[in-house]
Amino acid sequence: MALEWEQVVVDARDPVALGQWWAEALGWVVVEPSPEEFEIRPAPDRLPGLLFVQVEEGKTVKNRLHPDFRPDDQGAEVARLVAHGARPVDVGQGDQSFVVLADPEGNEFCVLGQRRP
Repeated sequence: MALEWEQVVVDARDPVALGQWWAEALGWVVVEPSPEEFEIRPAPDRLPGLLFVQVEEGKTVKNRLHPDFRPDDQGAEVARLVAHGARPVDVGQGDQSFVVLADPEGNEFCVLGQRRP
């Protein structure tokens, strides 16, 4: 038996706006621009992707699953993402080498520090 990771599904009040935000934040391409299911990928034929699906309710609690990103320059990337509409959040992480941000709908993600050798 073999499994291929196709996508991560993200519930969203506004799939188009949130999907477009993530496409711009990651430099990914839109492969399905439907208002009900908005999919982005690193490249049109490259998996996995992110699929944003419409739900009525907003996010109310901390994510049980979140992406971690490791940039070349953590400070510059955090500043870029905040300027793009992300916001810093405290999920009880304390003083860590990573920064926790939330996208425009409140979904948390981490911007990691430099990789240790």
